[in-house]
Amino acid sequence: MNHTFDPTVLREYDIRGIIGETLGPDDARAIGRSFGTLLRRAGGKKVAIGYDGRVSSPMLEHALCEGLTSTGCDVVRVGMGPTPMLYYAEASAEDVDGGIQITGSHNPPNYNGFKMVFQGRPFFGADILEIGTMAAAGDWLDGAGSVETREIMAEYIERLLDPIIGLDAAGKERLSTLRIGWDAGNGAAGPAIEDLVAKLPGEHFTLFTDVDGNFPNHHPDPTEEKNLADLRKLVADKNLDFGLAFDGDGDRIGAIDGEGRVIWGDQLLMIYAEDLLKLVPGSTIIADVKASRALYDQIAEHGGKPLMWKTGHSLIKSKMKETGAPLAGEMSGHVFFKHEYYGFDDALYAGVRLLVASARLNKSVTQLRGEMPDMINTPEMRFQVDESRKFAVIDEVKERLADSPDDVNDTDGVRVTNDDGWWLLRASNTQDVLVARAESDSEEGLERLMAQIDDQLALSGLKRGPQAGH
Repeated sequence: MNHTFDPTVLREYDIRGIIGETLGPDDARAIGRSFGTLLRRAGGKKVAIGYDGRVSSPMLEHALCEGLTSTGCDVVRVGMGPTPMLYYAEASAEDVDGGIQITGSHNPPNYNGFKMVFQGRPFFGADILEIGTMAAAGDWLDGAGSVETREIMAEYIERLLDPIIGLDAAGKERLSTLRIGWDAGNGAAGPAIEDLVAKLPGEHFTLFTDVDGNFPNHHPDPTEEKNLADLRKLVADKNLDFGLAFDGDGDRIGAIDGEGRVIWGDQLLMIYAEDLLKLVPGSTIIADVKASRALYDQIAEHGGKPLMWKTGHSLIKSKMKETGAPLAGEMSGHVFFKHEYYGFDDALYAGVRLLVASARLNKSVTQLRGEMPDMINTPEMRFQVDESRKFAVIDEVKERLADSPDDVNDTDGVRVTNDDGWWLLRASNTQDVLVARAESDSEEGLERLMAQIDDQLALSGLKRGPQAGH
């Protein structure tokens, strides 16, 4: 017995495909057999599995379970919930050695996929390719594992409330006066958010917490501003302090302040950093190459050590482990707290930490957002480029800038900083696109930076064409 995956399915950070076209139960079974075999060979035995609210998720969960148990692995089923609940099940249980969440994240309803953790570390890149190699060879162990079901939601919600314990009386008092909106976007985090807000101090208003894999209200991707329209209206109508939004599987957070201004991923990190550096002075805080210079400056101003790293939640998690950083984040809304938590990306926990940061700093989220410098930046611009040229173009740009007077950082693509601000050009790890972004404190500066991007593309025979979709 062996199995061949569609070539588009095994990706850099996860496994993802279109149900009935590139992904189905046979693939899930093969993933279970390969993952289970790897785990058993590494001395592990027990795997927690969970799934999101997509229509296809229960079917894939059933097949995955069959694949895992056929290798002699034991399965702990934690049921439907946000991805971080599955991560929690893996991190907090002494007897669990790995975890798999079935989720299509923020992709359209007909997609689904798998996010994996292996003996406490992210499972990505070469690990995922290994699953394909083993499946093609039928290199699987045989055995008969057991299956149990664990109710973990209540325990997970209790753990999310921990940050409140550390607040002093004045902080707790301020927390009790907050009025907050929560938009679950019909994603898998809905029921957990309902349970969470019922236990939080303050007054809470929720939107779209019923799980519906067809996403009837808006797409569950809080990094797209159009998806925050319902939350904006709620915050305005009820005159709330701020609003939180969640992606389809609850590992990415979005936010708006009391005036309806978006608080982007790097701006949220500025708030978390200000709070954290009071508690743990001198900490290293990691952000990805797309983050604003204002964030790196602000971390340094508050006595922290800013570290710019590659985009991709698995890469950031690995760098956190290596450096011992207590906090990291990405523009895309993945926030990682190792400080008093497990270091995985959990948007519900990040939501609680935002409430607590506001209370501890004794500043409203609107004030914190207002104190940030007004930078003018482009959205993430993505344009199609041939897969074979994708990384070559970046190398060509690096070569041409080798003796540039500007500050050139090549951690992930090329990020160039000069008097006007900075620009970034990098290759996407998951699609045949180049990603560009620029930021300045003036419109004129931004135009000059964009011209530099266009010049570099032209020298490599490309131009900023029509925007590629996500």
